[in-house]
Amino acid sequence: MVCAQAYFANKGLNFAAQAVAVTGVDSTLDKVAVAEGWVKRFPMEDWVGGRTSETSVVGLVPAALQGVDVDALLKGAADMDAHTRVADTATNASMKLALAWYAAGEGKGKKDMVVLPYKDSLVLFSKYLQQLIMESLGKELDLDGKTVNQGISVYGNKGSTDQHAYVQQLRDGLNNFFVTFIEVRQAPTDTVKVEDAFTAGDYLQGFLRGTRKALSESGRQSITISIPTVNAYTLGMLIALFERAVSFYASLIHINAYHQPGVQAGKLAANVFLKLLASAEGALSATPATAADIAAKVGAEVEDTYHALVHIAESGKATWELGECPCCDTFATKA
Repeated sequence: MVCAQAYFANKGLNFAAQAVAVTGVDSTLDKVAVAEGWVKRFPMEDWVGGRTSETSVVGLVPAALQGVDVDALLKGAADMDAHTRVADTATNASMKLALAWYAAGEGKGKKDMVVLPYKDSLVLFSKYLQQLIMESLGKELDLDGKTVNQGISVYGNKGSTDQHAYVQQLRDGLNNFFVTFIEVRQAPTDTVKVEDAFTAGDYLQGFLRGTRKALSESGRQSITISIPTVNAYTLGMLIALFERAVSFYASLIHINAYHQPGVQAGKLAANVFLKLLASAEGALSATPATAADIAAKVGAEVEDTYHALVHIAESGKATWELGECPCCDTFATKA
């Protein structure tokens, strides 16, 4: 945001006249928006996690600005929410999905999830699921404080073009995954014949069915989720489907899906490094010194100090002379 503000200022543009804030009430950002007279503030509750915020103002504001029918998206999510509250497992899509994950990975996340949506407009869906599932389920401790190191690794892209980057291994390599195909039944309206009497939509369906069959013949497991078309309503349904599946799976493996201690640990470590940057720069002098010399001055680890000094030098704030090995590199203030 600060970089964007600086860019606007350099171009003589009014940032505040075009800015909105999506943040908690009375947060630092909220206060900045008030003080600078931003166009609008959209309050969000602190219990809304980033990975489950698509149907909050976090996701709805940018979606609305892009012309997405957010009412339809919410309706799709609400309908799926109602559907996945039924107690009958056989008719609860999210519970069936969670049970499939559990069966595939033996309740230990032993297999990765490969997501292959067969639609260009869902190209980012696998990245969304990567955060939703891995941040929610990747936990060291269960609800009793027992070390379990749970999680499901998620990766993927869209079929059929990008699948060629890894389908060879999926069929013939390590059987350490299961595939989630997302089929969109409505074919593209383009009637151009690619070859003989077949359209691009025909080929897309052929690639999906062919890949699914080839994997099955090699003993690879897969799940196929089929939707009629991609629009705001069905996207809302998909988001809610996977959000609820994550909740159910978390209950099956007895972990908390809604905290992220590992993420917090990374943020705290980043703050420590930022403090090291300041102290390492302050410890530099005109006399060249190694990372070990500076580390001894500031009371930090040598490797961390080395990386801090390299960053300082590459930012143009210090000189860096290469030695025979990194431990012999020297750093000094600029003349």
